[in-house]
Amino acid sequence: MNTTSPVSDDALTLRFWGVRGSTPVSGPEYVEFGGNTPCLEIRCGDRLFVLDAGSGIGPFGRSNTEGLPQEIDLLFSHLHLDHTAGLPFFKPAVFDETRTIHTYCGNLDGACATEALDRLFSPPLFPVSLDVLPCSLKHHGFKAGEPLVFADGSRVGTILLNHPQGSVGYRFEHAGKRLCVISDIEHTDPWPDPALLAFVQDADLIVYDGMFTEGEYCRCAGWGHSTWQKGVELAKAANAKALAIIHLHPGHTDAQLRQVEADMQAMMPASFIARERQTVDVGAPSVTSRPQLALALTA
Repeated sequence: MNTTSPVSDDALTLRFWGVRGSTPVSGPEYVEFGGNTPCLEIRCGDRLFVLDAGSGIGPFGRSNTEGLPQEIDLLFSHLHLDHTAGLPFFKPAVFDETRTIHTYCGNLDGACATEALDRLFSPPLFPVSLDVLPCSLKHHGFKAGEPLVFADGSRVGTILLNHPQGSVGYRFEHAGKRLCVISDIEHTDPWPDPALLAFVQDADLIVYDGMFTEGEYCRCAGWGHSTWQKGVELAKAANAKALAIIHLHPGHTDAQLRQVEADMQAMMPASFIARERQTVDVGAPSVTSRPQLALALTA
């Protein structure tokens, strides 16, 4: 998909602006897959949702200096630093006094993100507090498992995921297409979890946390992340058409990730490692056959 082309009312599109986990990385060995932490741009027709505010929200904003809606819905998977630290750097939104950013947090048993974000973005951890930003910030809490229903009638499914302090998985459905974003999560035993399996059943695309290799996971059990192998198991059990792996380990280089992708596609051809700035036309035939053909690396 070319981002300059008109958006079909029936299109469900996803663009990755940050795909790393834990911390941003940079250097010549991280060029292909990118180094920013999570931020996803999801459009149901022209209806925008932003998922997470890691460092990737900075380039998302710089690439969308015009055309953002006056009210932006920012859905947090959870509030760990790699998913929140980019918020003040979402410049086209936060520097616009006419703009309202609505945040949604579902892993705090109904509480919103106000207290956590005010603690993070204040001295001595941050030079200024969020209330100096020209935009309006409105924080909303919900309990994961409850659907989010918006004023325009849009509806997004949610589920609580196995992660320290909890995380929220999201399901977007539009024009008969289904996108499920499942990060951050640690797989359980037995696997797949029945509730999660039902949540992602028949998805056109599952976006899944594949931070660790199986060899790394045995040393990092309890840290709240999973492997690409468990993502493949979930996608196959759910009859999903395609699988994308995100929350990439900050130490995994382009060469390592290309090998992982080859190994993964040997097990599930319609799977890929997400690359920063890739755009996916969810539900397009090319996603199910050769997913890389449905991706556009655009500046």
